[in-house]
Amino acid sequence: MEWYVLIVAAFFLLLALFATGLPIFLSFLTLNIAGIYLLRGSFDGVMLVVNSMYNTGTSMSLAAIPLFIFLGEILFRSSAVHILFNAVDGLIGNLRARLYAVSILLSAVFGALSGSAMAVAAMMGASLLPEMRKRGYDRNLSMGAILAGSSLAPIIPPSVMAVVLGILSGVSISGLLVAGILPGLLLAVAFFIYVVIRGWLNPSLAPVSQQTSLPGRERAMLFLRALPFLLIIVTILGLILAGVATPTEAAAMGCIVAMVICSVFAKLDLKALYEALRATAWITGMIMVIMVSSVSFSQVLNMSGVTFELVAWVTDLDISLVLMFIVLMALPFILCMFIDQIALMILLVPLYQPIVNALGFDPMWFWAIFLINMSIGGITPPFGYTLFALQGVASDVPIQAVYRSVLPFIAIFGFVVVILALFPQIILFLPSLL
Repeated sequence: MEWYVLIVAAFFLLLALFATGLPIFLSFLTLNIAGIYLLRGSFDGVMLVVNSMYNTGTSMSLAAIPLFIFLGEILFRSSAVHILFNAVDGLIGNLRARLYAVSILLSAVFGALSGSAMAVAAMMGASLLPEMRKRGYDRNLSMGAILAGSSLAPIIPPSVMAVVLGILSGVSISGLLVAGILPGLLLAVAFFIYVVIRGWLNPSLAPVSQQTSLPGRERAMLFLRALPFLLIIVTILGLILAGVATPTEAAAMGCIVAMVICSVFAKLDLKALYEALRATAWITGMIMVIMVSSVSFSQVLNMSGVTFELVAWVTDLDISLVLMFIVLMALPFILCMFIDQIALMILLVPLYQPIVNALGFDPMWFWAIFLINMSIGGITPPFGYTLFALQGVASDVPIQAVYRSVLPFIAIFGFVVVILALFPQIILFLPSLL
């Protein structure tokens, strides 16, 4: 059987399994076992899948995932969220489109602290969106600003998706984490400028704030109250950039610092800590079972010869590297509209990795942009998971309105991706310091 028939059949079989509602890990496991039987004519090779699952599940690199999730849970289950909200709200002051700006900057801060776009979207949708609508802010622009800000969570470290992508692609996890800092800040600035310009051009979208600017002393006090929580980010990134800790060790230290700070400056009690641990175990279990069941997919591809044939076919194509880069990025952008981000990474990274190496793309630059592409997928209709997280807490808003709200911000994402492609040093500067 030709290699392209195998890969197309595997792809559509996987989509069919997803469509039946079968859990992601069972879908990959079914595909792997079916592939081994097709290639070998028996189930003798199943032990390859079992060994691969064991080796993946016992990898120490994966330990960073529950630690980053636990860090976010600690912050969300204490009063840290309210302290940071008051600080950002007060520091922005009496600005037209103030709450749009607050939603973007606060989402970026929460994203940097938790790494979960869905958690940030749900939290902001439940707390800030009702207040924005009550004050007469445009509903669609309000939702778009919240979704755009929350989509920065997988980009700005700590990021669970960056850890997963680093493991799958073989790229330095530390490098991939810090590579997202400057692009994430660039995106936040772009979103901020957009909402301010929209409010200036169309005053009906952003009513004049009734809040008077706070005195400098009160602003300073708000900043000082939030400062201890920013120490969590500084601890994690500082340890990684200094080269004295791995991402897993830095995540563990971040959890310790977060527990101490939230116990002293917020309201972290034993009940909240228990709930954080329980939620962490549940989310980690889901991610881990997907990882161990799907990582052997690349082994099946290698056994079939698909990987070698695909690389040979791509490198023989008579098209420019620029066009090849566009094609490689367009595919995940489209597929993210229909497939879970982690599942899609597990599906595409084994195929992309040898192609990226063969074409001579800088791995850190390519996979950092790939990660940003995955983040866009979370807010891209019709099946972006972050969209559903926001709509879940804003149940009176039709999903069509949620779709429309995010379209301008997807365009901004695309514009920034072009800038990052043209100026790779924006991505590569911080990793080069490691």
